[in-house]
Amino acid sequence: MEIPALTRSVVKHNHAIIAPDGYINSNVPGWSNCTVNVIINEDMGAGLCQTLITANQDCTIKGRTQASQIFFYVVEGSCTATVNGTEKALKTGQFVYVPIENDYSFTNIETGTRILTFHKVYEMLEGFDVPEVTFGEKDDSKAPVYMNDEALRIQELLPNNNSWDMAVNIFTYQSGGHLPMVETHIMEHGLLYLQGQGVYMLDQCWYPVKKGDSIWMAPYCQQWFTAMGKEPAVYIYYKNVNRFPTII
Repeated sequence: MEIPALTRSVVKHNHAIIAPDGYINSNVPGWSNCTVNVIINEDMGAGLCQTLITANQDCTIKGRTQASQIFFYVVEGSCTATVNGTEKALKTGQFVYVPIENDYSFTNIETGTRILTFHKVYEMLEGFDVPEVTFGEKDDSKAPVYMNDEALRIQELLPNNNSWDMAVNIFTYQSGGHLPMVETHIMEHGLLYLQGQGVYMLDQCWYPVKKGDSIWMAPYCQQWFTAMGKEPAVYIYYKNVNRFPTII
């Protein structure tokens, strides 16, 4: 017998583990015939929003970015994305970045398709243009070794220059691979596990994690991960970058 009061999900002041067993559906205007799970957002103390969209029959996703930019990543399935007049078919492992003040629509969405989103309020920087609409995909050949450890590889999905105030990367750990130190830094993370399993240490607490789980890490939340199991552990994650470390 399953006990519904048990869950691996944990929500604390500076981190959260959100397992799929606790999802409650939300409604987003313009996103129709789909299930939307708001996994991370400002109400928990975060500076970003992360959602997971699961398409039902005749799903359409339409809207216009305003103050926040949105990164859409196809976790599973297929669709057609149109942003500012540019149309492209997307499938598993492909993405589109939508800058502020742009119209977007997703059509021809295969039933069951799952799309991950990261949202962040864009911070203008004098002398730099707002980023352009950007399409891309997961490509292991573009994932160099991280810190001289062949068990660790990171692919940067977005350009790394000062026009961008957010980064989205895919981190792959071979079984037994682990971070070389306990990280303590100003950058915030939202992430989704795409494959595998392992153990994450967050703020001196230890958590088993696996495919389908999401994690929020606030600035300066100490973090460390090791992959376990018979296949690589892979997650996609957001972080804020390239802006002044103070608003004062």
